[in-house]
Amino acid sequence: MKVLFTILVTFFAGMGAGLGTGFAGMSAAAVISPMLITFLGMEPYMAVGIALSSDVLASAVSAYTYGKNKNLDIRNGLIMMVSVLAFTVVGSYVSSLVPSAAMGNFSVFMTFLLGIKFIVRPVMTTKEAMQGVSAKKRAIQSVISGICIGFICGFIGAGGGMMMLLILTTVLGYELKMAVGTSVFIMAFTAFTGAVSHFAIGGQPDWMVFILCVIFTLIWARIAAVFANKATPKTLNRVTGVILVILGIVVFLFSLWG
Repeated sequence: MKVLFTILVTFFAGMGAGLGTGFAGMSAAAVISPMLITFLGMEPYMAVGIALSSDVLASAVSAYTYGKNKNLDIRNGLIMMVSVLAFTVVGSYVSSLVPSAAMGNFSVFMTFLLGIKFIVRPVMTTKEAMQGVSAKKRAIQSVISGICIGFICGFIGAGGGMMMLLILTTVLGYELKMAVGTSVFIMAFTAFTGAVSHFAIGGQPDWMVFILCVIFTLIWARIAAVFANKATPKTLNRVTGVILVILGIVVFLFSLWG
């Protein structure tokens, strides 16, 4: 009975995380961690480690799908990734020096608001409009954005995927598919770094939960990424918005339950 319950929890956690990753470049940690903590009574640090591990393959397969459909900016993605990783460490250090604030619901609140934004004000930028920005200007924007995202994520410990999607679409003016593709590309590396450090510090995970979460998240991320790349911009904005709103509400309810 316990095994069946574990499979059910990890299936729904993986489904939510995979859809969030494939459609919106959202971190699996936002969905998987609260579900593992609430329903399986897992220690939070280990739950985040498993969630980050699930993120690695899910983000990688999503990035591959987006890249195959020419919806991935590798050059600027790499530039942004370096500054994100560097300033996540800086943000984490600064966070350890100040009194802890109630920032736990930040990423949940941001997920919900971003979902509303995509439904009410869809991102209709075209690739042609994106090409109007010079390579030098785009590179500088990527560095500055990466610094901001990294510092905020390190400081509050969450919200990386959502921060990236918000900045890529609103500040850098990316077309939605290109924004998600670039976001999941960066997330594959940041999640791998996070997962390795979590298990190096916290020890081995519950392997059954680990394997189930990785597999289910991977399957649903692949399904979502394939659908997203075939959808029209208007449809993709609406579907992404609805999924983010639902995930925001669900994760918030889990936090109340816990």
